[in-house]
Amino acid sequence: MLILAAATVIVAYLLGSINFAVIFANMFLKKDVRKYGSGNAGTTNVMRVAGLLPGILTFVFDALKGLLACFAGKVIFNYIFVTSGLEWANPVYGAYLCGVACMIGHVFPIFFQFKGGKGVATSVGIFAICCPKAIIIGLAVFALCVLISRIVSLSSLVAAVTVITLSMVFYSRGALLWPQAVLSISMGVIIFLKHSENIKRLISGSESKLNIRRHKKNG
Repeated sequence: MLILAAATVIVAYLLGSINFAVIFANMFLKKDVRKYGSGNAGTTNVMRVAGLLPGILTFVFDALKGLLACFAGKVIFNYIFVTSGLEWANPVYGAYLCGVACMIGHVFPIFFQFKGGKGVATSVGIFAICCPKAIIIGLAVFALCVLISRIVSLSSLVAAVTVITLSMVFYSRGALLWPQAVLSISMGVIIFLKHSENIKRLISGSESKLNIRRHKKNG
């Protein structure tokens, strides 16, 4: 069972390593998005470099991989706990654990020279399984912040703090709080560390605002 648990976490990491920003930017523009714009392999940079459609596809598929990793983690760890006679252990632990592994894969993808995105879109899928209430409110906060500031990085950070905080408020009552809190906070730390340059620009007032690339029609 230990081997099955380890294999599930490894698969979650590998799933996270599928970087859809690189895939869709290359599909639409035949370019590596990491060499253009901000250099980040994420939704916002894909929108800026390749356009709205590939950006939306990037967000959707990055979120889906987080959702799939956590769903698989929840199902498989539930099987492991029941089979091992650990009915008291909540499968949400497996969901969170696979969520962290998936996010690490997204940020440091083995398939793309360990240079990935910042984990925001992936976290949407992760918390859709781990704490649905938190992510619903977090998405609303993100949308409101974008409408007001038009700064995606600021909106992402505010939403991340909101989701992490609410994940501890709406934690799974059938499981201990501290393992959920530790794993949830660790994902928040990853997001903030990956936004370190954005934070510096926000402080200096030089952070760029959202500007989606629009392709000009011929004629």
